[in-house]
Amino acid sequence: MNKVEKKALLNILFFPILFLIIMWVVKLVEYNFEIYFADYGVRPQSLSGLKGILFSPFIHGDFKHLINNSYPILILGGMLFFFYKKIAKQLFVWLFFIAGFWLWIIGGIGNEGLNPHIGASGVIYALAAFLLVSGIIRKNPRLYAVSMIIIFLYGSMIWGVIPPEVLGGRPTNISWQGHLAGFMAGTI
Repeated sequence: MNKVEKKALLNILFFPILFLIIMWVVKLVEYNFEIYFADYGVRPQSLSGLKGILFSPFIHGDFKHLINNSYPILILGGMLFFFYKKIAKQLFVWLFFIAGFWLWIIGGIGNEGLNPHIGASGVIYALAAFLLVSGIIRKNPRLYAVSMIIIFLYGSMIWGVIPPEVLGGRPTNISWQGHLAGFMAGTI
């Protein structure tokens, strides 16, 4: 890989890596200082919960949660910045805030608003939905191929937008509301 290719790759991955670094620093601060930032998550339909729109994607319940969100942020973020260079930064920011705001609106459904919503899943679902839908509607062969890759890699994510009890499962602490909010943000 020559210098030009390395610079191009760094430009593509800079924003997703920066996002990951913040996520990991937050978790390492929590772990090393034995504090927990969940109170900075989205608390639906409460004024104090609005701060979660900004902070919740960087807060994770444990290292497994963090790792499970790290790969998709890097992969989907990289795809966004590679295929949509001109609009990627603005789009990422819009998806981030729209998914968070909609989670703030719908997050209490089936949750009674008791637990704050944390994690980057809303952003991940927004990125996946955008890459999927945009590739299909733009009728560009390269972007259509991206849509097919998204279906192949992340197609099973669709089950994450449905409450587990609807599918015959037990309620979990996984925020299907965050998934749904992100999916809607990315689709629109």
